[in-house]
Amino acid sequence: MGLELSIIVIDLLFFILSGARIAMADGVYNVKDYGAAGDGQTDNTKAFETAWSAACAVQGKATIVIPEGAYLLGPTIFKGPCKGIMVMQVKGQLLASTHLEAYKQYWLHFQYTNGLVISGGGRFNGQGASAWPYNQCKKTNDCKPLPMNLVFSFVTNATIKSISSIDSKFFHIHVFESRNIIFDSIKISAPQDSPNTDGIHIADSTNIQVVNSVIGTGDDCISIGPGCTNLTIFNVLCGPGHGISVGSLGKNAGEKDVIGLNVSYCNLTGTTNGLRIKTLQSSPSRLKATDFLFEHIIMNNVYNPIIINQNYCPSANCPKKDPSLVKIKNIKYRNIMGTFLSPVAYNLVCSEAAPCEGVELSDISLKYNGNEKQAKNASICVHVYGSSNGNVKPDPCI
Repeated sequence: MGLELSIIVIDLLFFILSGARIAMADGVYNVKDYGAAGDGQTDNTKAFETAWSAACAVQGKATIVIPEGAYLLGPTIFKGPCKGIMVMQVKGQLLASTHLEAYKQYWLHFQYTNGLVISGGGRFNGQGASAWPYNQCKKTNDCKPLPMNLVFSFVTNATIKSISSIDSKFFHIHVFESRNIIFDSIKISAPQDSPNTDGIHIADSTNIQVVNSVIGTGDDCISIGPGCTNLTIFNVLCGPGHGISVGSLGKNAGEKDVIGLNVSYCNLTGTTNGLRIKTLQSSPSRLKATDFLFEHIIMNNVYNPIIINQNYCPSANCPKKDPSLVKIKNIKYRNIMGTFLSPVAYNLVCSEAAPCEGVELSDISLKYNGNEKQAKNASICVHVYGSSNGNVKPDPCI
């Protein structure tokens, strides 16, 4: 009987270990197995980093599971390169630590990965209300930026889908030096008066898509910095916020061109701006912003619907200097309709040193809905060359 019992025990152990090997081969890594607690109070930074490291070392597809619960995290780096495709299935809510002294410029930073999927319907809560009073960047140039919720740098071939980012301390999502990323069905929200809470900021990246998403913040819903090519924004609901913006461009030496932007079937409601391109004066180097198409856009009580501003000043102490050296060319606005609140529907102020060329206004119907009896000077054009086609209301100045 003793020998038979031993054989049974050995067989049982073999079965358990075989099951463990099978589970490991499947590549599923639950953060709770690495010590994470979804109680909203325990610091889970180490547990998440350890789960990522284990999954990152596996060939094929590795899935990190974050079950329901509230997981408190300090600044965390999810770093590659990894041996296979990384999948993060977020069911619960991730809570950012409110201890500002622990941060640099990010909360959760994904970097150097090729093949990344983040999905699951979970929420990334930046708990920004605790930090917003410390944002003094508009008052002084000597300020420390607050941390962003999600940063993707040097990331290739990624899908970020069906997640929410709320109340980031600074930008919600920042994309840098990345390519081939789709943001699909993303929900981003922060109060209208929260400072610098841009929804998605994209810089030095190519083939980035933002589709089927809802973004309402205290700053730009989507902002596009220098060095971007082939960007697509489709079916995005924006508001509140500052609209969809390219720029500001021309601030730093060595900035690269912005080429190829398609914004279509978007709805902007109650935003400060609609479609905006902004560049700074006294550009340290020449660059261009070209081949943009904005079409099938609905604006509901947008204050400034269509803007090109090459005298942009982000702070209160910008002395007038040399004109911008950013060349804006081949910008098309087509099939845009709705209501606006400012006296100016088209405010196209370009640079004397590099006038705008190829600006097109086609089939636009914007109705003034402001407090004055009627819009005055509803179209302003400075150093801009282009054409208007079809029915364009208010009357254009090109």
